[in-house]
Amino acid sequence: MSQETQGQHGRWNAVDQYFTDHLAPADVALSAALAASEAAGLPAINVAPNQGKLLQILARVQGARTILEIGTLGGYSTIWLARALPEDGRLISLEYDPAHADVARGSLARAGLDGIAEVRTGAALDTLPVLLAEGAGPFDFVFIDADKRNNPQYVEWALRLTRPGSVIVVDNVVRGGAVTDPDSTDPSVLGTRRMIEEMAKNPRLSATAVQTVGIKGHDGFALARVLG
Repeated sequence: MSQETQGQHGRWNAVDQYFTDHLAPADVALSAALAASEAAGLPAINVAPNQGKLLQILARVQGARTILEIGTLGGYSTIWLARALPEDGRLISLEYDPAHADVARGSLARAGLDGIAEVRTGAALDTLPVLLAEGAGPFDFVFIDADKRNNPQYVEWALRLTRPGSVIVVDNVVRGGAVTDPDSTDPSVLGTRRMIEEMAKNPRLSATAVQTVGIKGHDGFALARVLG
């Protein structure tokens, strides 16, 4: 990494920290969730605090009463999202790794959110059909932040479990800029590119994507509204 690039990263990080300190400061539950994830050896790939606050604001603007999260990790983003719900709201988060799910459940309980937020364990492509069979939807808001190779399938399932007017957010779509590489063999890049291209031609979606820089590096998210 060049000195210039290091300097850019330092500036990105400082800007994120400034925004976080003023607009998305940590509290006991959020700090405890991060500490529990670190103690359990989970990868530090949770959303940044200001991005968590963005998810919460989007869910509140949407007036969400039901939220589906695909990819729980340690429950940090889950807390942000669950706090957007009314007292009788419901959030279901899907997590592949049982150890990660246990950490998330503990963090949600400490945050007093275990009454409205549920973590289900298993491969999402196995648990999503169960949700459909249960009639768990329609969900007002869907946040997708799991294995990127399956992003196209996750969006397909999100469409089955939502309604016209629902919002779908997909994280980590820039892949450090690699999303523009048509010759990439990286499964995460391939899955993300196919998702973006399928979003573009799907008549049931109005979508855009935004690239970001910050403490998570060069990244971004896709945002879509389900049409009638």
